[in-house]
Amino acid sequence: MLHLHKGEKKVNFKKELTENILSFWMKDAIDYKNGGIYTQLDREGNVYGRDKSVWFQGRALWVFSKAYNVIEKNPEYLKIAENLYSFLPKCTDADGRMYFTVTEDGKGLQKRRYYYSETFAAIGCAEYYKATGDKGIMEDADKYFQVAYECFKGIRYNPPKINPQNSSMKSLAPVMIMLSTAQVMRSMNSDKKDFYDSICTECVEEIVCGGYLTDKGLMENVNSDGTFSDTPTGRIVNPGHSMEAAWFVMSEGIIKGDQRLIDFGKNIIDITYPLGWDQKNGGLIAFTDVLGCPPVQLEWDMKLWWPQCETMIAMRYAYMLFGDEKYLKIYEEVKEYCKKYFIDEKNGEWYGYLHYDNTPSTTLKGNIFKGPFHIPRLYILMSVLDETDDILQYLK
Repeated sequence: MLHLHKGEKKVNFKKELTENILSFWMKDAIDYKNGGIYTQLDREGNVYGRDKSVWFQGRALWVFSKAYNVIEKNPEYLKIAENLYSFLPKCTDADGRMYFTVTEDGKGLQKRRYYYSETFAAIGCAEYYKATGDKGIMEDADKYFQVAYECFKGIRYNPPKINPQNSSMKSLAPVMIMLSTAQVMRSMNSDKKDFYDSICTECVEEIVCGGYLTDKGLMENVNSDGTFSDTPTGRIVNPGHSMEAAWFVMSEGIIKGDQRLIDFGKNIIDITYPLGWDQKNGGLIAFTDVLGCPPVQLEWDMKLWWPQCETMIAMRYAYMLFGDEKYLKIYEEVKEYCKKYFIDEKNGEWYGYLHYDNTPSTTLKGNIFKGPFHIPRLYILMSVLDETDDILQYLK
């Protein structure tokens, strides 16, 4: 693997993470009265809405636990993690499924068909277990994962998004999320390593062999037999998801020593970048229709925070694994783009939503969908790579 050139414009990701990202959320977002974290924050970090995103109870638990484990043994990170962990049972319904949103004191508001709340709770608990060594926390991680996996496999009834009798399609997102979740679980639970490894294999092979990657792009949705669907749903590519899936697959290739997977991830990157990158204004757009038809998503040409994060990770992976200077150049380009348009150096954190011309559509720093996850994950990973030049050190 290659490290970045000594002459690159160095960003102290560790310093930025601790002083401008985590500190922003630590100021007013942590709710020590009721438990959990608020994510509806304005530009300065003031709470403007008190309902809580359950995704971010688990995601933030992972972030602060991971930061404690690999960045610095800050006792405040562990205190926040304990607060988040203790709030998770309030977010869980009697049937074992978790809510999507809850009131500030944990009363259920909305439950969705997706099981991502459970996957994020699982990785949060798993990373917190590593920080504490408390096996009961790992048991909770296994429990949350099991619920998610039963939904994923259809063991638990999960109402379909579209009537399968009239339209039979499959989606990339659940598979890539299950892959990344199982990867974390495998690294933390030696007693069930084979179980989680089998799920990683199942998911990565579905991504590789399931028909999602075409010469047009990594499709978000394909027919159930893996063929291309010439419909508005079937023609859509989410470039951010594609970049994220690429480094998930490459991670599995690194862990398994499988060059086929590493090459596949590189192919995703090579197809996605020209499809999603705005050559005029910079930034990765949110959605595109691969046949040039009007995308059905009204926000299709906006620049969101998280696809830029995933692109930076994917490009750094590709450069370290293949040594091609073009990936380093793109990595630097995206990094500078984010510094110019997304990062709020005065107040901390990033803006989340830019118009096509890179003007902010809103100055909020958080909502139900944006909170501490993609950005701190990027900074944590970059910090580890800066210090070790070893992707495996992050994946442990």
